Amino acid sequence: MICQPEMIFVTGGTGFLGRHLLAALCRQGRRVRVLTRRPQEHVWLARYPNVDVVAGDLRLEADLSAALRGCDAVIHAAALFSLWGEEREFIATNVDGTRHLIEGAERANVKRFVYVSTIAVVGEPTAGLVIDEDHPTRPMDAYQRSKLQAEQVIRQAHERGILDAVIVRPGAFYGPMGDYAFNRLFFTDPMRGIIMQMDGGRYVIFPTYIGDVVQGVLKALAHGRSGETYNICGECLTHRQAFDMICREANLRYPRLNIPKFIGVGFSRLLEAFSRLTHREPFYPYNLRSYVFNDWWVTTAKAERELGFVPTPFAEGVARTIAWYRAGRPDDWPDVSCE
Repeated sequence: MICQPEMIFVTGGTGFLGRHLLAALCRQGRRVRVLTRRPQEHVWLARYPNVDVVAGDLRLEADLSAALRGCDAVIHAAALFSLWGEEREFIATNVDGTRHLIEGAERANVKRFVYVSTIAVVGEPTAGLVIDEDHPTRPMDAYQRSKLQAEQVIRQAHERGILDAVIVRPGAFYGPMGDYAFNRLFFTDPMRGIIMQMDGGRYVIFPTYIGDVVQGVLKALAHGRSGETYNICGECLTHRQAFDMICREANLRYPRLNIPKFIGVGFSRLLEAFSRLTHREPFYPYNLRSYVFNDWWVTTAKAERELGFVPTPFAEGVARTIAWYRAGRPDDWPDVSCE
């Protein structure tokens, strides 16, 4: 099915992915309606022509049908992503929020729906098994469980004929404008002299350049088969290989701390205990274990075959990201420009 919507409703438009997604939609000349909880904090949205801003909160059981009226499609990119937090908070945003959006879309007669999930719903990859879209899912933390539950909500709506829905599962985001998770561990920390390489850096990671996530979402919107799921990921490589490329590109010569798994896990547990007193996310949360101590061999063959997805080589994505850091991490980077 080919879909070229006239008005696209976007959630999560003010986040890391959202900034790049809005810019790409703007460059395509699309009309967009963005839902945000605090419009007054995002005056930069005025940079983009043909973007309407709507105040709203997916967590509330408010009727979203008025905000969705006149829209031809939804890109649901909003999510609570954190490596630390209460399960009820993830459920409220990622599961209940998705359900509220689906209910509003049904009332507004919006059919096309692209949901941005995550490959991390796999939780604990099966050793020796490549991660395709049918790989078993064993979520290991509250975030992963909530994203998988949201997928299930969408599939149920699709089966009932409510939605023409497509799910995209990106890997670990990185790129300009990022400041959390992969960006922090593999770019920000190393550039300030902190390189923590677990078990010699032998485990395999699944980085995804932020521009590739946008590419996957837009191709899924236009060409994705209803009811299908697509992995969106770059090349899989070991932690050591990733650090080698990043250190070479950024000319970093700091020593690397090679930390055995039992020390890394024990240290994260200690930090978690301290964080219960401070109520702040620990520097290395215990939930990192799922991402760090597994081999994430991901295939994007389905997305390449059906959507025409073309992943960005990691070395190229690293160069673009380091360039942003060297420029002083500006908020008006060309990647998030309408031009």
